[in-house]
Amino acid sequence: MKKILLAVAAATIASSVGAQDKITIDGSTTVGPIAKAFAEYYMAANPGVNITVSESGSGNGAKSLVNGTCDVANMSRPMKESEFKAAAEKGIQPAAHVVALDGLPILVHPSNPVSELTIGQVRDIYLGKITNWKQVGGPDKKIVVITRDTNSGTYETFEKMVMSKQKIRKDAEYVGSNGAIRQRVQSTPAAIGYAGLGFVDKTVKALKVNGIYPSAETVQSGEYPIARPLFMFTNAYPKLGSHIYRFVTIHLTEDGQEMVEEIGFVPVTAY
Repeated sequence: MKKILLAVAAATIASSVGAQDKITIDGSTTVGPIAKAFAEYYMAANPGVNITVSESGSGNGAKSLVNGTCDVANMSRPMKESEFKAAAEKGIQPAAHVVALDGLPILVHPSNPVSELTIGQVRDIYLGKITNWKQVGGPDKKIVVITRDTNSGTYETFEKMVMSKQKIRKDAEYVGSNGAIRQRVQSTPAAIGYAGLGFVDKTVKALKVNGIYPSAETVQSGEYPIARPLFMFTNAYPKLGSHIYRFVTIHLTEDGQEMVEEIGFVPVTAY
């Protein structure tokens, strides 16, 4: 990343005449690391531009775009019909930019001997039908269920693709970010959680789901069963050459692809 920033800082990139010199970004905690990397990259190349990135969840990102309080809404799910309707009522025309692909790994503590679950088993754990790790080949310990807050796009992806929109058990613990899921799982030997692909590291163990391990390759091939696109939404398609246009198309460049890969997600381009 440092090499990229140095190269960009040394490059001469013409600024757009009269273009907005401030970009406000809000939304998904999953897309947040991508937006922050892109912001650092872009500001290094354009010293007169100020970019701020907040992470309040996909739902709040959509609200911010509709209310005109952000220029770019990061979302780890598509916009809902109700959000498009709210946007239309305020004269906002959301335009979607798919900036990366993501898998949703199921995470456990590294000491947990369980290495694989089916989607059905994960669903039953989150429904409360399976309550002890010994029921799926693990130790005799009560399962500690960790989930995302309901305003999260990650939660809604999990609810749709794993839970089939059935309600998660009442004693599940709700946390506010992907990072919080990882932190809770890494400190709790009996825990289970889920987060974006970019949040998997040595402090947690990602499980195979239906026999497929979550990786860039299995997400890109469509083999891993819990996968999704990651979005940046703008109000209409940005004016060509504007700062917002150049920002939301970084993912289409070689440097953008490299950043997406370094963070741990799957690029939509291949150079």
